[in-house]
Amino acid sequence: MDPDRRLIYTAVFAIMGLSNAVIPILPELAARYHSTYGEFASSLLFSGYFLGALVTMLPFGTLADRFGNLRLIGLGIIFTVISGLVIFFSENLWVLVISRFIEGAACGAFFPAAYSTLSRCKEPARCLGEFTFLYNAALASGALVSGLLADVFLKGAVLIFTSAALLSGIPLIYRLGELINLEKKGEKTEILRGPDSLKTHFKHSFKGVAGLISRRNSGIWLGSFLLNGAIGVLIAYYPEYSLNILSKTQLGSAIASLYVCAMITSLLVGRFRVKEKTVIRIGLVFSAFGAFFTVKYPFLGFSSLGGGSGIAMVGYALAVARMDADRGLAMGLFNTTIYAGLSLLPIAAGLLTEVLSFEELFLVNGCILAGTLLLKD
Repeated sequence: MDPDRRLIYTAVFAIMGLSNAVIPILPELAARYHSTYGEFASSLLFSGYFLGALVTMLPFGTLADRFGNLRLIGLGIIFTVISGLVIFFSENLWVLVISRFIEGAACGAFFPAAYSTLSRCKEPARCLGEFTFLYNAALASGALVSGLLADVFLKGAVLIFTSAALLSGIPLIYRLGELINLEKKGEKTEILRGPDSLKTHFKHSFKGVAGLISRRNSGIWLGSFLLNGAIGVLIAYYPEYSLNILSKTQLGSAIASLYVCAMITSLLVGRFRVKEKTVIRIGLVFSAFGAFFTVKYPFLGFSSLGGGSGIAMVGYALAVARMDADRGLAMGLFNTTIYAGLSLLPIAAGLLTEVLSFEELFLVNGCILAGTLLLKD
């Protein structure tokens, strides 16, 4: 296996495992401050990660084009290790919130560079499918390991995935020559000379963003935003909706089925030579059905939603990879839509809970997701 792929595959498992390892223990991490801030303390810890990822995806994607993907992948690993160590050793709420922001920034550095690298593989569909498989496997593993260890070692999963991130970065020590001089490896970068070079690069890049948005790509950005937003809404509000319907075991199994099915379908879809537009539509159909089914049939609904999202996200990544634009910039914008959906739509849905029941909210969520099938290109 190519060393870059090996590095990306091991790193994504550690990075995403750590991101979800914190979720089951959020109440315990915020417990000392609950009397002062109430549920807002847990919300800060939850949102800090998504905010860090959201605001850094595009800038770091731009920097990947300038400084090379390998350097940004390395930066993502370093940020992950730092945030994991701080979360493990600190009990202060605000320090933990900052560390969660840094953890999100690690994703902002890592994902655009990783997607950009994999999109240049000989078989990009297969590589992106494997990457999505590991991404979802890590999310499932992080939550599962954290839940299993919480009673005996509260931050045990945090330590495990932080250590995994540290180990994943060891190969970079033997590749310092490439990190210092990427031209030796033949990676194209746009390192301009002079004090105003970085400013000039960002100015050029953001003109590129305007071009990407103004072209006939709006369906890709909006579709990715709505798909991930629909998933975020269900994950955020389904536990409360099912409080008197499902046991914790049943709820956990249903949500876990989302990740498992996404793992399976993302791995399989990369083996077939199908146009990305067809891949996206197939994925959206299954996702929309899943969003509706969750109202009455949680396991079937989450399984269909996960399977469909695994298919659609590979399709979206392939479509972005084929755009005539700087790869890091395009992938940064793509990942921004993912985290914007995950962070912003649940907030918007929360405002609707004042006028809609959870069941009505989920039906509206499904209708919006079904509407993505009407988007062009």
